[in-house]
Amino acid sequence: MTTFDDIQDKVPAPSLEKKISSDRVLDVGFWGLTLLLAISAGAVLIWVILQTANSSLPAIQQFGLGFLTTMTWNPVTNIYGVLPQIYGTLVTSFIALLIAIPVGVGVAVFLTEDFVPRYITTPIAFAIELIVAIPSVVLGLWGIFVLIPFLRPFFQFLNNTFGWIPIFGGGAPRGNNLLVVGLVLSLMIVPLIISITRSTFEVLPPSLRAGSLALGATRWETILKVLIPAGLSGIISSVMLALGRAMGETMVAAMMVGNANRIDISILQPGATITGLIASQFGEAGRLQVSALMYAGLVLMVLSLIVNILAELIIRRFQNIE
Repeated sequence: MTTFDDIQDKVPAPSLEKKISSDRVLDVGFWGLTLLLAISAGAVLIWVILQTANSSLPAIQQFGLGFLTTMTWNPVTNIYGVLPQIYGTLVTSFIALLIAIPVGVGVAVFLTEDFVPRYITTPIAFAIELIVAIPSVVLGLWGIFVLIPFLRPFFQFLNNTFGWIPIFGGGAPRGNNLLVVGLVLSLMIVPLIISITRSTFEVLPPSLRAGSLALGATRWETILKVLIPAGLSGIISSVMLALGRAMGETMVAAMMVGNANRIDISILQPGATITGLIASQFGEAGRLQVSALMYAGLVLMVLSLIVNILAELIIRRFQNIE
């Protein structure tokens, strides 16, 4: 058996020292490069936040926190508030998650637990990954010209049959509403949930499955009571990332939400989102209106930051439990 001492005897001492020195230089250089990239990413983020806050300063000084509770957006009188947009952003994101979470987790289980042969699951996984590459403006056009005409009778059915429930009430439902935006957003974020959840299940120790089955659990009991709890931190991570994507989506919201500056509890009625507001008005905005739009963008960044902080706390809690 060849030992390190034997190798050291065969390799001249200067050559060995030179090799160790060069490896150390490479290690230190790689560490320095990664540190520089990490600091650069943080610096860019801080720079964007500071620039956004600086651009929104006139609106902050004039409207203060009342900007968050005001329902009026009137460029003629220069009175601005984003309460309807905050409400619409949260509602559409919640609808998207409500649809995408069970679908995403279910598809991830289907792709990882070998219910069908690999030659079937591989094309399915590839097709799911392709959804991410579809531009949001294309999905918006598809929603306007295909999805809305297809779902309009269903919206009418919900309104006529369950109109006594506030979320399905209101006047005759229009095509552009909060529900249809949530549906398209769910289509956009479900590949993200599937991808991360699938990766989480794939790295779980095989002993978890084998041990559960050996103890007499059925396949579904193993999935529901062993694998999903074991991978819960990864599932929550995917959900929170998907929520951030849904909150920040622009084109779908701008094209399909209806841009109605009001709060309506019915999801079959038009609404507004922060990203849709910025996209639709930034090009023609005056000085104070631009500042108000930047203030709205700052509010969205704060909401996203809160979501990420909550996600980190939840993930750490479940990791500690595990």
